[in-house]
Amino acid sequence: MFQRGISIEEIQETLNKGWDADDAKEGILGKVFIFSYNEQWEEKFFEEKEVTVYYKYKAEKFILLTSKARYGKNFLRKERR
Repeated sequence: MFQRGISIEEIQETLNKGWDADDAKEGILGKVFIFSYNEQWEEKFFEEKEVTVYYKYKAEKFILLTSKARYGKNFLRKERR
């Protein structure tokens, strides 16, 4: 997650405020959130960062599977479900 430029705080905010990820596979949950970024990432300037978090519960225990970030602008926003 750190190699992708995602902080623990962004993971938490995505889980709390994000909407359901449409591409999550069966049995896996996913949340998506778009952050205002306005910074450089790998020598390019980006206005926004889209963070997606995939996770599941096993015996009521939260398991973070992976997270991904996309950098750009004008990402499609959805309503929180």
